[in-house]
Amino acid sequence: MRLPIAAGLSTLAVATTLYQLFDGGQWLLSTIGAVIVIVAVGVGASSLALPVWLATAAQVAGLWIYLTTTFTGDEAWARVFPTIDSVAALAKLISTGYSDIQRFAPPVPANESIVLFTTVGIGLITILVDLLAVRLRRAALAGLPLLALFVVPAEIITDQLPWPAFILAALGFTGLLLADGRERIGHWGRAVLVRRTRGAVRPAGPGGPLRLSGKRIGVTAIALAVLVPALLPTLDPNPLFTFGIGSGDGKGEGNTISIPNPIVGLKGQLTLPENATVLTYVNNDDVPRYLRMWSLDTFDGDVWTMSNPSGSPDNRVDRGTLPEPPGQGPTVPVTESWTDIRISEEIDDELQFLPLPYPAVRVTAEGDWRADKSTLMVFSTRDYASGLSYRVVSRQPRPSPETLKAAPAPDPEVADRYLRLPESLPPEVRRQAEMVTDGKRSDYEKAVRLQEWFTGDGDFTYNLSTQSGHSNSALLDFITVSRVGYCEQFAAAMAVMARTLGIPARVATGYTGGTSLGGGRWQVGTHDMHAWPELYFEGVGWLAFEPTPSGSGGQGTARVPDYTRPPADEPGPTTSSPGPTGSETDPAGTPSGGPNTPRNPALIDREGTIGPLPAEEQSTPLAVRLGLGALVLALIVLIPAALRVVLRRRRLRVVARPATEAASGDGGGGPGGAPAEVRTGRRQVSPVAAAWAEFDDALLDYGLSREPSETPRALTRRLVREYGFDALSTAAIERISGAAERMMFARDPGEQRPLGEDLHRVRRALAAKVSRGRRIRAVLLPPSTLRRLRALGGRVMDGFDRLENLRVRRTS
Repeated sequence: MRLPIAAGLSTLAVATTLYQLFDGGQWLLSTIGAVIVIVAVGVGASSLALPVWLATAAQVAGLWIYLTTTFTGDEAWARVFPTIDSVAALAKLISTGYSDIQRFAPPVPANESIVLFTTVGIGLITILVDLLAVRLRRAALAGLPLLALFVVPAEIITDQLPWPAFILAALGFTGLLLADGRERIGHWGRAVLVRRTRGAVRPAGPGGPLRLSGKRIGVTAIALAVLVPALLPTLDPNPLFTFGIGSGDGKGEGNTISIPNPIVGLKGQLTLPENATVLTYVNNDDVPRYLRMWSLDTFDGDVWTMSNPSGSPDNRVDRGTLPEPPGQGPTVPVTESWTDIRISEEIDDELQFLPLPYPAVRVTAEGDWRADKSTLMVFSTRDYASGLSYRVVSRQPRPSPETLKAAPAPDPEVADRYLRLPESLPPEVRRQAEMVTDGKRSDYEKAVRLQEWFTGDGDFTYNLSTQSGHSNSALLDFITVSRVGYCEQFAAAMAVMARTLGIPARVATGYTGGTSLGGGRWQVGTHDMHAWPELYFEGVGWLAFEPTPSGSGGQGTARVPDYTRPPADEPGPTTSSPGPTGSETDPAGTPSGGPNTPRNPALIDREGTIGPLPAEEQSTPLAVRLGLGALVLALIVLIPAALRVVLRRRRLRVVARPATEAASGDGGGGPGGAPAEVRTGRRQVSPVAAAWAEFDDALLDYGLSREPSETPRALTRRLVREYGFDALSTAAIERISGAAERMMFARDPGEQRPLGEDLHRVRRALAAKVSRGRRIRAVLLPPSTLRRLRALGGRVMDGFDRLENLRVRRTS
């Protein structure tokens, strides 16, 4: 009956890794209840020897009844048995839970629908694990559904999974394998318990050694899985998992990044009662510019999301200029400006993206900040933006209407990425876009017409009380029926409609230019958070458009770009000059206000150094990290040697003490006993016992260990006969063995001469009789220390034996 319980416990152990995905612990309590029901049904099915199909069906029925009782009891008969109404209510809750999980960023709120959805998923995995491990006796295959469950937080959360959670999950699966092996071996017969060490028992026969080996392999594998990755250098950037959305708390360590859901947080900041300051900035031309943080390029029919950003060492901002703005040709006029930005220390977000005017060409900021090549988003996997001061040099394109009208077809790679639309998109959206832009020939004219329709003759109303969301149904309702929303709906709708017209589009989120404080200073608050579409024109690049109404009847600080205003007279393109000096720093060489002190100057950067990151990155950072990893690995390998040196020095200090009468209990055992150990604290160790223990360990280290039945005198005779030591070495061995023999057997061992010199002489004599390889091993991997480590492992296994042999005694 242990195997069904082990299957349930292993699933629960792996399920605990999901804790980072949820706000609160209600999901875990509900899951535990479901697993208990499934395990109880499984134990009963095993007791009754039910067929596989019937046992699994009974577990599914048990889970169904549990869910009905817990979540839809009001619609059930007697609050237990499912009815048509309860089934419909369960289905609706599950559907809502699926939608909520897609909509919220972790940690998701533990509402009823999400808890139900989670409980159903983990419950079905529990049944599948029981089917494979218990019914079909394929415990190893049961690791596949457990792995699927384990991968969920690894894929969604940017934080690296804490090692205690990994160990718990690994122990759960290892325990399932051990339980399966024990049950298989149990079919050979009843285990007979024999004593292995004091206070510990183990089953005799074939089961004991096999299970002991399995435990050692399992514990060792888990330990290596935790320790080895910590020692190995990471590739930069990670070739398997790029820095991406959906994983972490962003503690500033490791190759992970914390990315809040831009859309989820948008309305929350806009509706805050207080317009808290997010940042302030000053620039050389006193012109407000939108400050973009995130670029959302994927619309799946329910939500706009962003592809995983990636940043290589070459794209670190302290390496020089950022990558070239995608699509921007060399002939397009630009306005170059510099902006000094200071992020408020009061913001709550653990922000790891920098608000920047687009397109930025240079960023001067302390920390490991990198640019995503395709979007020019600047992010960090280690540092926070809170309290940071930095300078940005940007070059905004100033194309003429003629240039935009004559823009050629977009690059195929850009079109493939930024024209994708879900097949489920209602056809009315495309028809509406075509109707609005009817008569417009170029992509530019169509884009301007869409913007005018949203901000002018389309009769749209700006209202923050609108329910957030931009799914297919919400999008269709927004552009055809209600026409009420805020920047989220306006930006998402224009981007989708632009794509239906063949114009590459994406949604940008960040902040508007804010309000002027005078003197060239600007302030951006939480109410300035904003979303807007960016449209692509070959040869010019990405341009921001503004479909959201501005002013008192809309987003107060939103501004329509100049290049989208149809001018009465079409002026020629103008190109303003850079800042006062055209440079990127002030005369002091630093951004205005000085660089901000990092939140934690002791953070370790990617190259393994401490403190602020240097301006130039080392040319061979991978070699440096490999060297550090090799050094740490070498130090771990040398732990047995270090322990042996420490123990030898302790013994030699004891041996050097003035000789006193030694109680027979202080030393080693009898002729066949284990070697004496040096003990401190509770009782004093005899110098003779310390010398004999060191002599015994030296023999083992050099491969000359004594037989268990040999007395000290018999050992001396054999060593002298087999190895032919010189007279001085033979005398030293005889003095050590004679003192040990008198200590063990004599009523009065008498006065003993110091044995320190004899020990040194004997070690040299033993080393001279063995090969060089044996001498190296005796120093680097001393067998005597390894024997103690194995004994320690045996005592740990004894603890497992005690746990396994716990029995509930029935009282008569």
